[in-house]
Amino acid sequence: MMNKKMMVSMVSMVCTAALLMTGCSVSINGLPASSKSDNTVSEHTVGDYSQTMTDEAANQFKDELSAFEIAAEQRKRAASNKAGYSVLDAGRGNPNWINSKVRSAFTRLMDFANEECKLVMDNGDMAEHGNKYGISERFAKFMNPSDETDRFLLDAVDHCEKELGMEKDDLLFEFTNGIIGDYYPDPSRCLSNTEQILNEYIERALFNGKEIEAGTDIFPTEGGSAAMCYIFHSLNHNRILEPGDKIAIGTPIFTPYLEIPNVNNYGLVSIDISADKDHNWDIDPAQLDKLRDKDIKAFFLVNPSNPASHALSAQTLERLKDIVKDNPDLIILTDDVYGTFVTGFESVYSALPDNTILVYSFSKLYGVTGWRTGLIAMSRNNVVDRLISELPDEDRKALKEEYAIAVSDPDEMKFIDRLTADSRSIGLYHTSGLSTPSQIFMDLMALSHTTYEKDEYVEMANALVNERYNTLMKALGLEPDMSGENARYYALVDVNALIADRYGEEFAQWKKDNVSDLDLLNDLADRKGVVIMYGPGFDAPEGNVRISLANLNSDDYKEIASRLLELLDEYYEEFESGLEDEAA
Repeated sequence: MMNKKMMVSMVSMVCTAALLMTGCSVSINGLPASSKSDNTVSEHTVGDYSQTMTDEAANQFKDELSAFEIAAEQRKRAASNKAGYSVLDAGRGNPNWINSKVRSAFTRLMDFANEECKLVMDNGDMAEHGNKYGISERFAKFMNPSDETDRFLLDAVDHCEKELGMEKDDLLFEFTNGIIGDYYPDPSRCLSNTEQILNEYIERALFNGKEIEAGTDIFPTEGGSAAMCYIFHSLNHNRILEPGDKIAIGTPIFTPYLEIPNVNNYGLVSIDISADKDHNWDIDPAQLDKLRDKDIKAFFLVNPSNPASHALSAQTLERLKDIVKDNPDLIILTDDVYGTFVTGFESVYSALPDNTILVYSFSKLYGVTGWRTGLIAMSRNNVVDRLISELPDEDRKALKEEYAIAVSDPDEMKFIDRLTADSRSIGLYHTSGLSTPSQIFMDLMALSHTTYEKDEYVEMANALVNERYNTLMKALGLEPDMSGENARYYALVDVNALIADRYGEEFAQWKKDNVSDLDLLNDLADRKGVVIMYGPGFDAPEGNVRISLANLNSDDYKEIASRLLELLDEYYEEFESGLEDEAA
């Protein structure tokens, strides 16, 4: 199967050749100018390009280019926008804030670990591994209780001892060895105390007070995207998802996740389970009921969603529970990266732990997209382990032979441990696992949330995106969605509806006929220096754009609204001019 870039290249060559043969000029630079339904030639120019392209070719390009490739092109355009405005890029989902406390704590813990190593041997730049005996007493002497960073570390260690039942010397030795990073992770899947710390974090942050009766196993990964790739690979490798199997995808959704089944050649059949504006971006119950079909092997969603930024309602979670009674083998994969931006959020995992694989990343809340810190969590009593045990004898025998190189009893190897082995190569199982310094950094992020009864940082992060969201909505003249399920990390704006409300239906129809969604985004970048995301690239309805509320300041969102309305006013002038020409 061709990858996306190969397909885009082929579409480009085929369309260009066809149009040249018919005498038409084409735009072979930049993005398509229009996407009308017929095959007429578009005359709406793109930036400084005067070439044209048939709408058929434009549609083919639109289908192949992802929303992120489109945004990358618009960033180039925005840099030299005609108005000379400063560039406002609301296309990126990474936050423009960080948690400074955990970074300071990481640095301070590294200093302590270095000193521990020097106590054993201090020979210029060379030191030796630290000593576990008496480490808690040395830690207490090293830290200054009146220093804010040191106080947090002291409190965090005390919390682990008193609330999680950890032995201080064991914990601090894991911290110091881990942060130094001189050994492979041991156990490979997750450091022992780290697993407990991360378990407490996800329970506190994502489960709305619920506990997982069977307990949860955790595999730290290089961010949420890597987690998803590992999961699909191992489900396929372990004969749980095979070519031709149906997998349901909750849409709209983060663009690369739409491509996983095809780009990685798994040969899966995708079924849409759509959320829509009529249901306030919750899943339509009739859509959700598709999952009762036992031919659907897995359901994949982001919750809260991207780009709509809404969490599933309590009613939808209850309906999912009922659906699983009809389809007990259903595997649910949920990415809950935005969960902490919804007060009282409950994950699908805490509602249906035995059927759900949870993916979470620290990236958005803590400003660590560059660190690549995420995790996979699974109940110790899960549907995937059961399905593996029920595989045909021939498949189980083949898998046993493969995993026998890594463990002594492969039949008893849990799926999450197979994931860990598969993430490298089964023969390199002993070298798998997330780097130990990254795991210790995850510990500190988790403990910054769980050590104290109140987490002011999370409250500030939520207040920040709320302020930006309300500023944008007010500036656009739109009613804000104040529902409890709205994470407000992104705003999905229906520009066509905005135009109809502001200018009337006649102009709204003219815009649909003459200015495609891509035209608008190109013009917004070319003329006004604004970059926002193409909504249909996330499988959102035509006319929708995604505006990230994570990476600009509040006043910038007021300015984005002003420039968007300025562009629409220019379109309206063009529309009125056309009416005058017709009257003349």
